Amino acid sequence: MDTNSLVPPVSDKDLIAGLAKGLQLIEAFDDAHARLTSSEAARRIGISPAAARRCLLTLCHGGYAKTDGKRFWLSHGILRLSFAYSASTRLPRLLQPTLDALSERTRESASLAVLHGTEVMVAARSTARKSLTVGLGVGSRLPLHCSATGRVLLSSRPAAEFEALFNAMSLHRLTPHTLTDPVRLRKLLKSCADNGYALSNEEIEIGVRSIAVPLYNMGGQVVGALSLSSRADRMTASEMAEQLLPAMLRSQAWVRSRLS
Repeated sequence: MDTNSLVPPVSDKDLIAGLAKGLQLIEAFDDAHARLTSSEAARRIGISPAAARRCLLTLCHGGYAKTDGKRFWLSHGILRLSFAYSASTRLPRLLQPTLDALSERTRESASLAVLHGTEVMVAARSTARKSLTVGLGVGSRLPLHCSATGRVLLSSRPAAEFEALFNAMSLHRLTPHTLTDPVRLRKLLKSCADNGYALSNEEIEIGVRSIAVPLYNMGGQVVGALSLSSRADRMTASEMAEQLLPAMLRSQAWVRSRLS
């Protein structure tokens, strides 16, 4: 099971344009765009307002969105899609108890992430009682270049796929600490591959540090990444590696022994 491969090219005749637009519209909503008019939604994904309105009304009809006649927003029904993924995909189901146990034991937030194009996507999560500022949930996406999970997944790819991903991703700066120099980043990713883990030191958000390890199946394929995130005032990056890595490696071995 390789969930990390790049999406293969597909002929236009094999695509359903309306379905693609509907899915794009779902992704157009986020924390900064919780409620949108059809024109605003159309601009966000590059389609006509009329097409956006039809798609949004279809989502409302299916119970995935709501409207007051002018603006649209996602409803609780959209969680059915998340449940369908979690219920039908073995990795999140297998890992959720491990994430819960890790989070409880370490008092940090634990996540499972998988490669999704040139980003990583959170596939399962367990949040510590000591809350973080980063509002991550299942389906949240993070950049490859500066997230611990992204670095682990990127550094584990075969050479040709690594180069394709490295050249395709945008090295944007999220904080003053974000590493964006491609030469230094390549060197860091080589170190991640050699060490078997990656760190992100306040590069996604000031005050938050993360550590991640790759997850393997029995065949040795990398199928995801396991991460723990902590407030920066709780421990340094080196302390994270010293205190959290042993438990993460035990979880890594447990997953590998059970995932075919």
